[in-house]
Amino acid sequence: MTSIPLQELPEHKGKVVGQSPWKNVSQETIQAFADATGDHQWIHVDVERARKEAPWGAPVAHGFLTLSLIPQLNQQAVTITGPVATINYGMNKVRLPAAVKSGSDIRSTVELLDVQDVDDKRVLATYRTTIEIKGEDKPAVVAENLAMYVKP
Repeated sequence: MTSIPLQELPEHKGKVVGQSPWKNVSQETIQAFADATGDHQWIHVDVERARKEAPWGAPVAHGFLTLSLIPQLNQQAVTITGPVATINYGMNKVRLPAAVKSGSDIRSTVELLDVQDVDDKRVLATYRTTIEIKGEDKPAVVAENLAMYVKP
């Protein structure tokens, strides 16, 4: 994991600042997400049908499940030291180029695109997070995510 002091963050603009370890996306995780969100589409939760009828030959994770793993993965990739709080400020752009099959391993690569002082207490960072699927050519997610850092 990379650790970067907030005051040094601008020096890393345009660079990859971290990469998470691999995380398995199990069928149990997919089922829990389906239960939490009410999205029980068969391509996610009907293992036998998905193996026979889905284009991937397996059940797949919800795109929003994969997207929701960005905070967990990115916290394992890079830590910004110094702020009293880090706020998920949203997304600028999200694409889901490939599905994550049940049982696949994923990881995030985090690139710092921009850093701006909002005022004397807040710094807004724009990251490009790419979630890679082990053994696959296309990523599962490419997103511009925003983090607001609050200075002490």
